[in-house]
Amino acid sequence: MKVAVYSRVVELGQQRDVQLFFEELQKEEIIPVIFEPLLHEIRGQVSLPDNVQSFTHSEDLSDDIDFMISLGGDGTLLDTATLVRNKNIPIAGINFGRLGFLASIGRDEMQEAVKALSRRSYILDKRSLIHLDADIPLFQETPYALNEFAIHKRDTAPMVKIHTYVNGDLLNTYWADGLIVATPTGSTGYSLSCQGPVIFPDSSSFVITPIAPHNLNVRSIIIPDNTIISFEVESRSDDVIIALDSRRELVSKNVQLAVRKESFMINLVRLNENNFLQTLRNKLSWGLDKRN
Repeated sequence: MKVAVYSRVVELGQQRDVQLFFEELQKEEIIPVIFEPLLHEIRGQVSLPDNVQSFTHSEDLSDDIDFMISLGGDGTLLDTATLVRNKNIPIAGINFGRLGFLASIGRDEMQEAVKALSRRSYILDKRSLIHLDADIPLFQETPYALNEFAIHKRDTAPMVKIHTYVNGDLLNTYWADGLIVATPTGSTGYSLSCQGPVIFPDSSSFVITPIAPHNLNVRSIIIPDNTIISFEVESRSDDVIIALDSRRELVSKNVQLAVRKESFMINLVRLNENNFLQTLRNKLSWGLDKRN
């Protein structure tokens, strides 16, 4: 068995856990294929097996890779989605960060997680993606996101007007600092912080949430994910910021933009005892009441 291993950076206090992780892989006779910048960082600091391999780009991930393991927080796991693309490689997120909503496997579960991968005793959660279409090339080979697409005003600009259409019909004109279109997975992220609703991961929907709207009667709205959402932006600034998860590009306000459901999905590895409701309660204190 081979697993690809990705991480942005290994901090000083994480080296012992990283060492234990590679030791567990070796015990289970799993060959690690490590992201090249990460391999350079940890070589000499962590004892690695002799059969270690490396990769640099998505194209380097061959068909014999069984899993992609993300060592880090949710942002690190979002990075792996741009590496896995449509290769159908399941992603397991081991939380070396803070919240760990997507990277839901704790450091204390690392040994159990590696054994579960080796024995294939896990559950795969299929997560939909959102795809961006534009009249100019944007985001190179990865014009999709696991969490959300967003339009932002420039930092120095006043609010923008975003005319939003669903399958060509006007939905609303948002006077706001920006607009988020989130997947069910992304409903617990940026959209939630802007008062958007929580959506179950297997819901076939998008949620549209304004950022700091200038109307008291404007709220989030949930729509089916088999629709196409298009936008026209008015701004006093010449440019606006377009974001897919944590990736951003500065574009002209006149650019033609539309989003739809991506043609493929991402598979997230979940240990059997964890589920979405448990994660909501444990990570976001859902339903927490000190009287109980």
